[in-house]
Parts: sequence; C-alpha cells; structure tokens
Amino acid sequence: MSSPILTKGQNIALPDDATELDVIVSWVDPERDLDASALLVDSSGHVRSDADFVFYNQPECSDAAVRYLGSSSTDEGKQERVSIHLTSLPSDVEKVVIAGSSDAHTLDGFGKLALQVRDQSGSVLGEFVTADATSERALVFGEVYRRNGAWKLRAVGQGWESGLAGLAQDFGVDVDNSDSAASVDDVAVAEVAVSPAQAATSTSEVLDVSIVDVETPKRGVRTKKPVAKKVALPQFSLAGGEGWQTARLFSVSGVGSGEEQEKRATSALIATMQAVRPFARAICSRAGAPAGPFEGYLEVPFVKGEGKVIPDGVFRVSRAGHVWTALLEVKTGTGKLHRDQLENYLDVARRHKYEVVLSLSNDIPASAGELPVQVNKTKLNKVSLRHISWSEVIHEARMLLSHGDLADSMQAWILSEFVRYLTHPKSGATEFVDMGRHWVAVRDSVTAGTLRASDVKAMSVANTWASLSRHLALRMTADLGVTVKHHLPRKLSGDPQARNEYIVEQLAASGALSATMRIPDAAGDLTVEADLRTNKIKCSTTIDAPTDGTALRRASWLLKQLKTAPADILVEAVFADASEVSCENLATVRADTKSLTVGRVSELERFTLTSPTRMGSKRSGSAAGFIGSVTDGVDAFYRDVVQPLKPWVPSAPEAASAEAADV
Repeated sequence: MSSPILTKGQNIALPDDATELDVIVSWVDPERDLDASALLVDSSGHVRSDADFVFYNQPECSDAAVRYLGSSSTDEGKQERVSIHLTSLPSDVEKVVIAGSSDAHTLDGFGKLALQVRDQSGSVLGEFVTADATSERALVFGEVYRRNGAWKLRAVGQGWESGLAGLAQDFGVDVDNSDSAASVDDVAVAEVAVSPAQAATSTSEVLDVSIVDVETPKRGVRTKKPVAKKVALPQFSLAGGEGWQTARLFSVSGVGSGEEQEKRATSALIATMQAVRPFARAICSRAGAPAGPFEGYLEVPFVKGEGKVIPDGVFRVSRAGHVWTALLEVKTGTGKLHRDQLENYLDVARRHKYEVVLSLSNDIPASAGELPVQVNKTKLNKVSLRHISWSEVIHEARMLLSHGDLADSMQAWILSEFVRYLTHPKSGATEFVDMGRHWVAVRDSVTAGTLRASDVKAMSVANTWASLSRHLALRMTADLGVTVKHHLPRKLSGDPQARNEYIVEQLAASGALSATMRIPDAAGDLTVEADLRTNKIKCSTTIDAPTDGTALRRASWLLKQLKTAPADILVEAVFADASEVSCENLATVRADTKSLTVGRVSELERFTLTSPTRMGSKRSGSAAGFIGSVTDGVDAFYRDVVQPLKPWVPSAPEAASAEAADV
C-alpha cells in the first residue's frame, strides 16, 4: 500500500506500534545544503529550555529522545535525517517540530523540498512535498504531535525569512551568535568509559556506561555553522630514487585466504574509524547512528541457543546516555552474504535491543536502500538491516580527504593509507569488477538477435548494469567533489523491478545498455551506452547552441571549446527542421567548419558530441574487461569533452549611446 501524501495543513494518525521515527528532509540540488533541525515544544508552544533545540551544533536533546543524524547524498539529491524515539519523549513535550534551514541560500532555489517519515521497520508513514518557498531561509516542514494520548503527523509548510536563528527564537530558544558565543564543543558532551576488564568480557551482556555531562553554558545557543578546515597530507620528499616506496600503515603482505582477507579489512576499517572521527561519523550515519564517540570491536561472541554467533565486528556510538549498537557482517572478494547468517544476527540484535545489523561487501546496490540479500520481514520488526558496499566506503574516505573538514594532518594520512590499502587488489575490497554469471549468455543472445524482454537472465544483467551505473556516479562524486547522480525517470527511481524491466526492454529492442550521469554545473548530462551489437562504448553529451548569430557562428563557438578534444569525436548538429541533422567527426569540422552547416536553412538548436571506443569483452577484470572499458570511456570523455564545455551565456543588452540619448 502506498504511503499517504500530505497536503499543507493535513494530518494523519501514526500507528500505535510506531515507537521510533526516522524523519528525512530531502531536496534535489546537490550543490546546496539544507540543515534539518527539531524543536521539542510544550503546551505553551515554546521549548522548555535551550536543550530542546536539536540541530547540527546540538545533535541530541538532553534525554536523547530526539537526535540529529546529519546529511548524506542520495541518487535523487541530498537528505538530512532526524530520529525520534516516541516512547522516550517526556510527558510534557506536546510536539516535535521538524524544520530545514540554509545559511547561504533562500529556499526558492532548492526546487522540490520533501519531508518523509518512516517507522522503525523502514515503512513510509507519510510524506509532504512542497515547492512554495521563495525568500525564506528556514521552513517548518511538519510536526509530530500528541492528541488524546496518540501521536499524529501534520504537514505545516511555514517559512521564516530570518533563517534558523529567527525560527529558533520564535519557539523560545535563547540565541547568541556573537563572536563570544559558546562553541560547538561547549554544548553537552557524553563519552563512554569502559574498563579493560569490561572490554574483555562478552558484550552479549550490556556494557556499563559512565556518562560525563558537561553543564550547558549559560550563554544562548549558537546557530552559526562551524567553518570547515582544510589540511594537507604529509609530504615525503627525502626518497633517494624512483623505486623508493613509503611504508604501508596497513600491510598487504602475506594476505592469504578469504577469511584472513576479511579479518584484515575489518580490522583496518574499525581502526581507521576510531582514529578518524569524521570518517566514523560518515560510515555510521549510513547505518542510522547518532553523532557521538565511536568504538569498534572485532569478532564479539554472542550466545544463541546452544551455540555462538560471532559477527565480524560491532559498532557502538554513545550520545547523551544512549549507546547505539550495530552488528557488522563483512565479505571481501567474491564472498557473498547469506540470508541465514544475517537472520541470526538480527535475532541476536533484537534480543539485546541493538538497533542495526550492517552488512558490508562488494555488492553495490543499484540504488540507495536496496539490499543484496532479502530476509524474513518479521525479523525487521525491532531491528534494521542496512547495507554498504566497499565502493561506498572508499567513496566516503575520498570525499573526506578531498572535500571534508579534516583538521589533523595525521588523521588525513591515516585515512589516505586506508584508501591505499583498500585499492590494492590483495585487500579484497574491490569497487566493481564483475558483471555476473549471466553476462556472457545475455551478450551472446543480443548479438544473435534472440534476446527477449521476458528473459530472466537479462533481468539479472539489468540489475548489475544499474549497480555499475551507480558505481560510476559514486566514483565521479569522489573525484569531482560534487554529487553526481545516476539519473533515471522518476517513475523508475524508486521501483527496482520496473527499473530492471525497463533496462531489459531497451536492451532487447536496441541491443544497448545506457545510463545518464547528471553532473552539477556541467554544460550537459553525460550518457554512456554499451552497444552489444557493435561492441562499442559510446559516451555522449548534448549542449544547447547559442540563440543568436548564424549557424556557422554557432558552430565556431562550439569548436573553440573543443581545442583539446580527440579528433575522432563525432559532432552532430541538430536543427529546428529534424530532417536537417548533420554529423561529422571533429577533425573534419576543424578543417572546415562549414561542413557542419552548409546547405542547412533552419535554425541550429543544439549539438550532440559522441565518443565511440572499443568495448571490452570479459565479464570481469579491469584491463580488457567490459567494466574497465565503460569506466575508462566515461573518465576520458568527461575529462576531454564535458569538463571544458561551458553553456552559452547571452550578451548583456546594450545601452543607448550618449548621442542617441540626447536626441
């Protein structure tokens, strides 16, 4: 059953068994940041104290019933999340107000803004979508409120031009954004203190947690966002020759069996997370953890029946008296996750009241939130099952190194060494290396013309192609520092079955697999097509032609931007009259620009640039394989063609001359 779509002012009742809410504020433009916040309000319509304002500078309320979980990128844009434990909210809290704000932009530039509320099993309880914001810098999306002992959700959609500070003040928060205001670290801090003896005991028993609360400063809350600091990696300049290699922090020597590979990768991951807190936050946030001190443990034994269950790792995050826990199952290389193993962990997690079971493998879900292994849904009543790929781990590390706020050069070096380890073949943490066992059969069926849309094997290949497309987007995001999205028609983006059927239909009809990458600030989308009938990888982009000047002048404008592009690029000119399309390779256009426009009389509207390269035949590997040819083709086309392109900007209107003005 589809989730309720709320209109402004509408309310719905929340199910009685919805005890934990995952509140998601999302938007489309990945170049803009919207910050989610929550206010705990009593019957007077105001917060009881400043501690009831939950946002990036104060990630939890005093009893941790409401927590700010931070931001993440999605295939549709970006999102921020807030969790609400309804059963933990004090009785005098009448409602939790959910807001979003931006320091840098008014909300009219964000396009579609959305609020989505999920229960503890991940089911969507209600959604509210709006595009009405104009000059506001803060918006109350909705509120979760009590009515006659039950909880309800209301869509609000009220804006504040005064931004987050003004919104907070209107709800009774004492705001002080002066230079002498308290820093982020002055707000309540909680840490877990575990003795060596406790660490040695089985964590199947609940750990004793000692919480140290620092008194909240008397000054008002500081709503200004901390400024990210950049740090350079240590430079090693004393090598005596080209053959000198710096020592590895995580050695790849002696890696043997798959079990040893998994243990090393897990240990390296947890150690890096403990040393580099922003990295731990990035990984844990993908599993729904709150912000707070992180601790990780290897191979913790749990009793289940007459035997033991030993996950590869345990993540623990402490915040304001609450300890969040995830059990970790890791696979490297070609290792596959197993349903029975994950269900055993779900049983253990539920018995110990842990929040999440997190799987980590080389399986890259075709879209965010998809799981490579389906489990019995009854196992998910009290515990969430989430998945992250090694590719996404590498993506998060590279993003932090290139565009994050690492302030410690040693942390930056540790994280760079971790990436160095994961990208070595012996680590087993491959990014994407195999099209699956049905690839050759489906490819041969396409070549023979016998593939049909009902082919079950083709559905498997379609899912793998969607995963490869997402991998390409993640790779480009890490390299470019902007959120690159694998763009799909909206009706397909949230429906894996419909998406895969669409891909198979296109493959059966045209013999090609295609994907479109949407890159912020690029002149056009980058589309990659794998034509299995001609064994070609075709990368292309389309750019609008200038709207003034002759067709020849418009072609010359494009040619100036392609000075370093390969000569074999195909340049297609599309005219208002569809019958007048022309296409030449770049070498020909460079020698004679008129070759693209001669004989055409209708208006030149746009150009399509295409680079055909040879398609690799092998299903796996990177050198001569299919995946390598796709990846290399995309990288080269973006670097040589898409990146240098700039969209046409019309000239400013000319003012009248002084002589004309005197007339």
